[in-house]
Amino acid sequence: LNLLEELVADCCTDTGYCFSGLFKVVPEEMPYNTVEEMVSLRPVGLDSCLPFTFTSRSKMTFDNFTVGAGTALTVLSIEHNTGQEDQVRCHVQGQQEASAEVHIPLSSHGQFIECESVERFTLREIMSSPCLRSRNLVLVNLISSCASTTFSHIISLILCTVRKNILKFPSSLEVDVVDVTELCKDVNFVTPLSLTEVLSKPEESFPAVVEILEGPETRSLFKCSWLPQISQNSHLVFHKVGTSAMVLLSSLKGRKTQQYFLVSQQYGGRFRRRPREFNSVYELYVASVQAPGLKFSVTRNCDEVEEEGLPALSVGEQLEIVRCERMELPCGSSTGQKQSVEALLCQQEVKQEDEREEIFLPLYMQGHFVEVLTDNKKYKLRDLGKEFNLPLDVKVVSRDTELETDPLSGFACLRIEGAMLEPTIQASFPNKPDHCFEIPTQWLSMSVSFTRDPLPWPSGEPPKWHVDRVTEVTDTFFYEYRKQGNSDAAPPPRPPKRNLTSSKSCKKASKSSKKSSKGDKSKHRPDKSTPTKELANLTLNTKKRPPAPPPPVSIT
Repeated sequence: LNLLEELVADCCTDTGYCFSGLFKVVPEEMPYNTVEEMVSLRPVGLDSCLPFTFTSRSKMTFDNFTVGAGTALTVLSIEHNTGQEDQVRCHVQGQQEASAEVHIPLSSHGQFIECESVERFTLREIMSSPCLRSRNLVLVNLISSCASTTFSHIISLILCTVRKNILKFPSSLEVDVVDVTELCKDVNFVTPLSLTEVLSKPEESFPAVVEILEGPETRSLFKCSWLPQISQNSHLVFHKVGTSAMVLLSSLKGRKTQQYFLVSQQYGGRFRRRPREFNSVYELYVASVQAPGLKFSVTRNCDEVEEEGLPALSVGEQLEIVRCERMELPCGSSTGQKQSVEALLCQQEVKQEDEREEIFLPLYMQGHFVEVLTDNKKYKLRDLGKEFNLPLDVKVVSRDTELETDPLSGFACLRIEGAMLEPTIQASFPNKPDHCFEIPTQWLSMSVSFTRDPLPWPSGEPPKWHVDRVTEVTDTFFYEYRKQGNSDAAPPPRPPKRNLTSSKSCKKASKSSKKSSKGDKSKHRPDKSTPTKELANLTLNTKKRPPAPPPPVSIT
């Protein structure tokens, strides 16, 4: 029964195909011994199968009414009388249009044979009725021979329909195997294939016209123009299969919604590097791991916080990262011991003395920095992956001329988030066979079948293909891609806990030293009443940015 239910579900629900043939019940050759036995074994519910007709091989007499052998009796209803035996109310058609009704007790014995019924049953009705599944059936409106078929034949008919899963017969199932090759010469058997199975087909199978049996299971990953046109029963031309090197690009966050693009490395545009922006020293550290000797410039003033080891930085100062090491904080911990934290050792240019002085920047320090670039060269997308590590900020300076519209050319800055090797199918629609696109098979799931339809171009004269190299994807795609990366990286460090007594003493010491230095300076210059630059550059934006992601894998 479980197998039959599976067949019904797969045949009539999952695939969208339903066997349209109708069946009728073949009367049993073996007679029933009682009327009750015949009524109880009706193929469908008793109420829905009335009226039905049967005959008796012997003469019967009921209440002075005699029914001859072979007379057709049509059951109209079942009579239930309190305190009496249940009876069937039957209609008897006599000669010269004479008719009568007779009541026959259910316990009546004899040899009763049911007559052929005009009722027709669908495949779903047969599957849902245990009685019908135990009867011989005739396929009345599909095969001209109207040959009798048992349930094993129905299983064969179901297997001819579209199935996306493998049908497994339990070893305990008793079925008859019949060779129907001669009867099915004109039948085209459909073989559903997943996109992964399409990839394994030989090169000789392409190009070919395929039919979509099941559309994409999800449409939340792509925002491209071709995806809405792919639906059940539509057709595509599969030109070839292969593996494409791709990169994932993202636009920078701004007033507009952030966008993401999956771009083939065959993209024909040219890029220039753009300086990256960093919102913390930890982000600088992550970038320096990928690119040692990173140079950066301060874009917003940073106030000194001596007890946390935060130095004062001014706008325009340029620094170069030397290495990461531990530094001691000037104030001790709550236990009175000196605290050490991880920090970037940087070299700072001193313009007045043409020298470099060393400065420590704790990794937990927040700030606003920008990368210093001297490179103004134009790069192809695949060359960027060979020469630099990711992520990388770039700008399109010359569009891909093979694309009708290049969606990347309008962005002031794009970030190359990562690279991947994607199994793809180059496809097109039959009405535009020269306009191709690449289907990433690992990110899109659907079922297709190869057809014998002719290719939509003259034999031996394939069109010149124009392949879309840019596919817009959603933020869901981006997050799913990030999940596949390294998510076990340690979070950025936190500032050390302050010791109130030591921090107060440090503040007093720093204040006294500042006062003495100010007093010395005031002897040599007059007082000024104008606001200082530090006051002019104060900001209310003290919100901490989220930590930078771990260093991704470079393009190979």
